[in-house]
Amino acid sequence: MDIDAKQPWYRKLQHRWGLSSVGQVLVVLLVFALTGTTIAQLHGPFAHWVGITADSPTWLRWGFAILIILPLYQVVLLIYGFLLGQFAFFWNFEKRMLKHMAFWRRKKTPAADSTVATVDQANG
Repeated sequence: MDIDAKQPWYRKLQHRWGLSSVGQVLVVLLVFALTGTTIAQLHGPFAHWVGITADSPTWLRWGFAILIILPLYQVVLLIYGFLLGQFAFFWNFEKRMLKHMAFWRRKKTPAADSTVATVDQANG
């Protein structure tokens, strides 16, 4: 049987996230909880402020959530992370998440890079 299977969930998170203590795991979980609660409380007033109601078209409500609420969540996550002394963890977390979300960016191949360099050298 795998040794990790015998570890408690918080130890697994500590190992997965590269945290130094169980206390740090609890603080990170607290930051996620506070951020989610804050965004849940802000969503309604923000939507009302920009004129989005329950009667608004679904595409508008979803668009608002993706374009406004999701970035706001990221900012609030960093603020709570900073206030609770875990800014470095959440900054790295954000960078990893953005890299994973950047599905529109193609990975450059070495052949493409060398072609650009050859064209630049020929023009220069």
